[in-house]
Amino acid sequence: MRRLIAAVLFLGTAGAQDAPKAAAPKDPDLRAELLRRVKTDQDARFALIEFMKRHGGDPAKVSADQKAEHSKLAEAVGAADKENTARLTKVIDGTGWPTVTQVGKDGAHAAWLLVQHADANPKFQRTCLDLMTRLPKEEVSQKDVAYLTDRVLLAEGKKQVYGTQFTNVGGKWEPRPLDEPEKVDDRRRAAGLPTLAEYVKQLESLYGKAEKK
Repeated sequence: MRRLIAAVLFLGTAGAQDAPKAAAPKDPDLRAELLRRVKTDQDARFALIEFMKRHGGDPAKVSADQKAEHSKLAEAVGAADKENTARLTKVIDGTGWPTVTQVGKDGAHAAWLLVQHADANPKFQRTCLDLMTRLPKEEVSQKDVAYLTDRVLLAEGKKQVYGTQFTNVGGKWEPRPLDEPEKVDDRRRAAGLPTLAEYVKQLESLYGKAEKK
């Protein structure tokens, strides 16, 4: 369940905050495709999350039939990630990172969510992060940059800086290795994120209390 943590918390928020008079995206077809792909991604993930919540978060403790269901749900998530990563790779090779101007705030946010889930290809995630950080701040959500930064750093064996990635430690949601934890709320604030304590409450609301293993 680790890779699911923090992957869906901002789904839909970027588009909902678009100003009513925001300029139409330059590539509406790509925007529509990205949003369709995110729906497939999220449908698959929420189905798996709901299964985990119903069965205590540990597939090893369920029946044989339930294990088969878990396997099927997990395969659906993996298949969506593989297809979306391949498609996003072609998009980026052709036109670069999808910006707010190109695909709107919700479309750019959708592109981020797809690469956030490209864990099977950490080099691609690093490439996308580097592209995003080189863009003007108005062309990419700084919250999205923060989330992908942590994802990439952890994959590279380093410590995260924003505390967006959590795991279950002794029945509590705890951030994975974190650089200078005493400064994390300052960094989160600068990126437009809630405090770490508030974030834990969001995780508990979405995933339920962490179960003791």
